[in-house]
Amino acid sequence: MADGDLRDKPITIVGAGAIGGTIGAYLDDAGYDVTLVDSAPEHVGAIRGRGLRITGVRGKQTFHPDVILPEELEGPLEVAFLCVKGHFTEPAMEQLALLLAPEGYVLSLQNGLNEALIAERVGAERTVGAFVHFGADLLEPGLIQLGYEETIYVGELDGKITPRVEALREALEHAMPARVTDNIWGFLWGKLVFGALGFLVSCVDAPVAEVIDDPLGRRLCRAVCAEAYLVARTQVDKVEPIGEFEPEKFAPGDDMEARADGTLSALADSWRNSIKQHMGIWRDLKVKKRKTEVDMQVAQIVATGREQGVPTPVNAAVLDIVHEIEGGTRGMQWTNLEEIAHRSKVGLRS
Repeated sequence: MADGDLRDKPITIVGAGAIGGTIGAYLDDAGYDVTLVDSAPEHVGAIRGRGLRITGVRGKQTFHPDVILPEELEGPLEVAFLCVKGHFTEPAMEQLALLLAPEGYVLSLQNGLNEALIAERVGAERTVGAFVHFGADLLEPGLIQLGYEETIYVGELDGKITPRVEALREALEHAMPARVTDNIWGFLWGKLVFGALGFLVSCVDAPVAEVIDDPLGRRLCRAVCAEAYLVARTQVDKVEPIGEFEPEKFAPGDDMEARADGTLSALADSWRNSIKQHMGIWRDLKVKKRKTEVDMQVAQIVATGREQGVPTPVNAAVLDIVHEIEGGTRGMQWTNLEEIAHRSKVGLRS
């Protein structure tokens, strides 16, 4: 059964990091039958031993959801929430596709356009999309910091409003405010525009607000978002807002600079007043020193721009710089902004 009250069926959450762990903890606390699945033995062990601790804007809480390793997962699965990093979507789906019940489905709670990859494996009718934007970080095994709350939007890939998405909304509301949308692709592409900004500011070891406030940083933020917005508009009719961030403000026009500065300033102020001062991308590069989702986000913008004839020189430069930081050949210094401007020939001026 693909719809109805989700309290009637088990929910498997694959990926128990910042997003999956937070959602799973609150759904389990609300009485849903939740099982977390995570590939990090130390994280699974910590949750089993002392519980999943969540600190931050909601205070300190400890939850005790069921948690297993991937090799312990058994089917058939009726409802699966996929919360892994985008570059782990394909290997995760190799397992889920085999375990998913005939009428089961996968909800993607990820960054990027992973819904398309999931649909290739199990079919569009067994794939549901979601836009997630709340701020959380996995600080150490068994410990998540919740930095800020944001509404989750859930939607069918074809835009239909179904009992299934209504049931998902009802469940997700126990974790975050949640709404159903008939334009999930508009949200996903809006998040890619926001992601373009996120990767740019994370090239520097500084709080988000400081990079946006920097004169060169501000010019590059406008340019990287304007490129991504034009690419997004080749794919969707309406690019949805992402919290205080409004991609439509980067639409071409004589007043674009003023419009863009307005939404960038609002975003900077929001980050300035937040517990969370950096993007998760920064944490991947600076703290965890691991591969980011740049190939699932910025590379997608660049590739789609190439296909559609939309130039993306700043996004292409950011893509290269992030790869160099990931590879250990470049630090996260402020001069990275000058290098992005130099490579893209955008943003430098007297």
